[in-house]
Amino acid sequence: MDPRLPAPLHELAVHQFGVLTRRQLLEGGLTPAQLRTRLGREWRLVLRGVVLLSNGVPSEQQRLMAALVFAGPRSWLAGSSAAAVHGIAGLPVSSPIQVLVPAPLRSRAHGWVLVRNTTLLDEPIYRRGPLRLSCPARAAVDAAAAAPSDEQARAVLVAAAQSRKARLSDLAHWTLVRGQAGSRRLHEGLAVAASGAWSVPEADLLRLLSSSTVLPAVWANPEVRASSGRRLTTPDVWIDDVALAVMVHSRQWHADGLAWESTVEQDTDLQTARVVVVGVTPHSIRSRPRWVRERVETAYLEARATGVRADVVATPRDPWLGVRPVTRRSS
Repeated sequence: MDPRLPAPLHELAVHQFGVLTRRQLLEGGLTPAQLRTRLGREWRLVLRGVVLLSNGVPSEQQRLMAALVFAGPRSWLAGSSAAAVHGIAGLPVSSPIQVLVPAPLRSRAHGWVLVRNTTLLDEPIYRRGPLRLSCPARAAVDAAAAAPSDEQARAVLVAAAQSRKARLSDLAHWTLVRGQAGSRRLHEGLAVAASGAWSVPEADLLRLLSSSTVLPAVWANPEVRASSGRRLTTPDVWIDDVALAVMVHSRQWHADGLAWESTVEQDTDLQTARVVVVGVTPHSIRSRPRWVRERVETAYLEARATGVRADVVATPRDPWLGVRPVTRRSS
């Protein structure tokens, strides 16, 4: 930061990632002539009335800060922009940066910032240093409503719930208060999240297996422990009476290839505990759903015919509350 700035202005610049408004600079002691001299040489104008105290490309933090100071002191980051800051669904900070202001302040767009006014003002505003942003639940719901596809909308809501960034009850609240805008895809996304699935492919698998006339009720992502009490890999889908796990193996739903390989390799701890493991892929669930269902049904019937169940204890998850305190174990 520029040490030639007056001390209070220097401190404000440090706090705001080197982004100040013209008004802040002038009220902080710079003259209009000094500001004109430094703009274009040492500093750059990044938005109307917003100055970056550098002539470089603004960083992600600086862009977010610039959007807020452009929109004014009563503004906060919203939608996909806030969801990105919260770390929901791996969303990037992309243009336009979404900002909300309370009505009757006006909506407007400028450069890479979109400012919308809102009458929904009962949310808690979160802070990340100088950044103000929507609560995780509202950010996720607004991001899902604006997502390019229904599948991406579902993925955002599932990720928000699975990561425990937002409670399902809070996601439902913000879906309801939005009214009809995007309600169909939001309610569908909430249903997926409420199924206990940790990804859209898992939710598709749960729906597929629930249509079976052969299989009993299936559980999503239960906690499974060996007889020794050791925690085992969490199965994507579980059939408890025969201790059968169905695992969705997909690179898309893991951060990188190594994470995917690790997930596949971890299935071996279930197999070592004599759990029956059936592996499927999102592609097969979409393209060959009948084959996937019949494959799981066959594995279930064969496991039941043996009359032998792995000595493991599974506890179903309540997607609204987490793991249920009551443990079930088939005899």
